[in-house]
Amino acid sequence: MTPQEFFQFVEEQQVVQFDLKFCDMFGTWQHCTYPVDTIDESIFEDGFGFDGSSIRGWQAINESDMIAIPDASTARLDPFFSLKTISVIADIFDPITKQPYHKDPRGVTKRGREYLKSTGIADTCFVGPEPEFFIFDDIRYLTSQRGAMYEIDSSEAAWNTGRSEVTGNLGHKVGYKAGYFPVSPSDTLADVRGDMVEEMRKIGIVVEAHHHEVGTAGQCEIDMKFADLLTMADQFMWYKYIIKNVAKRHGKTVTFMPKPIFEDNGSGMHTHMSFWKDGNTLMAGDGYAGLSETALHAIGGILRHGRALIALSNPTVNSFHRLVPGYEAPVTLAMSQRNRSASCRIPMYSASPKAKRVEFRTPDPSACGYLSFTAMMMAMIDGIQNKTDPGEPLDRDIYDMTPEELAETNVAPTSLNEALEALEADHDFLTAGDVFSEDMLNSFIQFKRENEIDAVRLRPHPYEFDLYYNV
Repeated sequence: MTPQEFFQFVEEQQVVQFDLKFCDMFGTWQHCTYPVDTIDESIFEDGFGFDGSSIRGWQAINESDMIAIPDASTARLDPFFSLKTISVIADIFDPITKQPYHKDPRGVTKRGREYLKSTGIADTCFVGPEPEFFIFDDIRYLTSQRGAMYEIDSSEAAWNTGRSEVTGNLGHKVGYKAGYFPVSPSDTLADVRGDMVEEMRKIGIVVEAHHHEVGTAGQCEIDMKFADLLTMADQFMWYKYIIKNVAKRHGKTVTFMPKPIFEDNGSGMHTHMSFWKDGNTLMAGDGYAGLSETALHAIGGILRHGRALIALSNPTVNSFHRLVPGYEAPVTLAMSQRNRSASCRIPMYSASPKAKRVEFRTPDPSACGYLSFTAMMMAMIDGIQNKTDPGEPLDRDIYDMTPEELAETNVAPTSLNEALEALEADHDFLTAGDVFSEDMLNSFIQFKRENEIDAVRLRPHPYEFDLYYNV
């Protein structure tokens, strides 16, 4: 949609509000809404001013003025306003230099897309994420100086509290690790997911499937068809927005928190990646699992930089409660066909060359898609440029390996701080082509340490009272 087509569409659809959205450095949408009759085509050149010092990790207060310039091609009718509203995603610019703002995640993805083309390796990076999430009936949490608590309520939960369900407790609960593909009445959320899917389809997202996931208490997955890097990063923002708001419409609540439930599977975001050039895949060949040499080197790049990547693909303290053995979250940085316990899996469902890709299974949906997807692509580019050997495939159940065997493998960090240290030590592959800036990465790391790691470290955990109250 061009600016001219945008205003023609606004008139035809009788839109009354214009909603400007942009993404902060950690994957959260910000927005501001304007009566549509107060704007004209100049907004696509001049943009809108806002206070960059009020956005997490961005500007100092003495350099606060920033500009958000909407991208007309991203315009979609927003389904969650009572007044007819059109939403447009914006790019962030410096008002003095007029240059793209280096801490804008969408700008990182756009620079990454251009860098890929400039290398001559490929012209397109396709991304297919599989974000998982929990749908709860109720959530309560509190932390203060005098105490802390959280309480989850789900009519599907295996713990079955006996809560009344209109006519009594109806049973048919989803057991621990037993939530994969059950039909109703165990799966009570098919209609909710169906409404989520229809809202996605209305704005142009192609959905392939939706289903209950392995976890108890309403773990679900909705799969989008793969798309190019920028399109998918934009779609991931809409994905979260739609899922949360449709859940609210049904009187439910959704979380993309990676590990909300103790002793059951967390929520991952397995991410499928492939390179294409001139309409042809670069991933298929006669190597291991039907992969090309290019694809194997790309996987080598992901494995070589995996520990640093995890700082961006699993960027919360909570992420590392999921990244433990035994709950289907890969902690071993290795390659394997079909094997879901390896971090880089090569799916073998189809013999078609076009289906060849790598699935990085470590990421989770707390990540900012713009940063996570782009960082994975940059690792793949680096692997191809340096002909990085992915090593021998690990075609066995990694969860059954002995501690001695595991000690000989490359493993994921065990904490967010360990991942951030890896990112500090290994980020040249990200700053190639000025895709990521040093300043942005430093701001990201500093914010995470001060506002998440230290904040958790300074508070006693409730379980510590079980362990230590009587010492």
